[in-house]
Amino acid sequence: MEQKIKVLQVFTQMGRGGAETMIMNYYRQLDRQKYQFDFLVHRKQRCDYDNEIEQIGGTIFRAFPIRPWNYFLYFKFLDSFFREHAEQYTAVHAHIQENSGIVLKYAAKYGIKNRVCTSHIANLGIDYKYPFRLYGKTYNKYITKRLACGKEAGKYLYGNKDFEVFPNAINLIDFKYNFKQNIAFRENHKWMGKFIVGNVARFCYQKNHTFLIDIFNEIYKLNKNAILVLVGEGELKPYIMNKVISLNLSEVVYFEGLKTNINDYMNVFDVFLLPSLFEGLPVVAIEAQAAGIKSFLSDTIDIQTDITGDITFISLNYTAFQWANCILSNVPYVKKNNYIPMKLAGYDVKTNVDKLVKLYTDKIY
Repeated sequence: MEQKIKVLQVFTQMGRGGAETMIMNYYRQLDRQKYQFDFLVHRKQRCDYDNEIEQIGGTIFRAFPIRPWNYFLYFKFLDSFFREHAEQYTAVHAHIQENSGIVLKYAAKYGIKNRVCTSHIANLGIDYKYPFRLYGKTYNKYITKRLACGKEAGKYLYGNKDFEVFPNAINLIDFKYNFKQNIAFRENHKWMGKFIVGNVARFCYQKNHTFLIDIFNEIYKLNKNAILVLVGEGELKPYIMNKVISLNLSEVVYFEGLKTNINDYMNVFDVFLLPSLFEGLPVVAIEAQAAGIKSFLSDTIDIQTDITGDITFISLNYTAFQWANCILSNVPYVKKNNYIPMKLAGYDVKTNVDKLVKLYTDKIY
């Protein structure tokens, strides 16, 4: 039997984030008789995709969280890890932003020639970690293939170095609008006749749920038929739930938790709302467009996210009332079938999987 080509994917953890979902979309499409993804993660606790990874043949290795005060221990861990495992892997693909180059240094030391990095975020801002991010970028020289989900994400991590935009592809056919499924899902959730504002995101600072609730509050003042459906989990969820209670919105805001059937939710959303403080090129915005939804995103998000013309970018300097008016002035509308334009733009995972494999298997001299 021909030996499998094995690739080590490096993440913080395998929760249902955009980058994690993207790589799992690809993993599901691979011929698993020929290819295997293993994962090096930086959390001890199990996460959403762990079971699936193991069920389809992948191995999960666990490192400790990377912190500025434990770099020396982390370097020792990486040296030991790649000394033991490097011979198994044709390529290493790192997804941990500025720390990616550090991992790839040790992959290089032990002979792995295909060392791929993808930048998934356009700007993390300036905080106490900023000097350490600059330090991490000094290891970018160990990257042999620089990828990014969008132009701004690439510029952020690689500066003036060349890079390739590699789309955050999805299984487009799963998100194609289906009227019968829309009606059935609405009936099952008792949402018939409602104007559904949707959001799929982790409850964290980056996603700006506080402002999202303010926007919906203004929408609800103008349209008492509106409801807000929030899909996701995260450390700020209790705070957001309390804010919803304080605004007397508990009856019209639905906290759905983590879901595997994101396509069913996208199918019923009337509008999609993502006022993030920063992003790269968010997978959820790709999914929303595949479902034909009008989407309203903060202008901090890469303009390349708009593939279909269905996205409106709004400044975070605008008030919640201004956001609400902009959203309501763009409805109602007829949902489009965006399958063909999105496939042509490179966002179909089935079409892209061979391209990804080529990145891992091309000979580098």
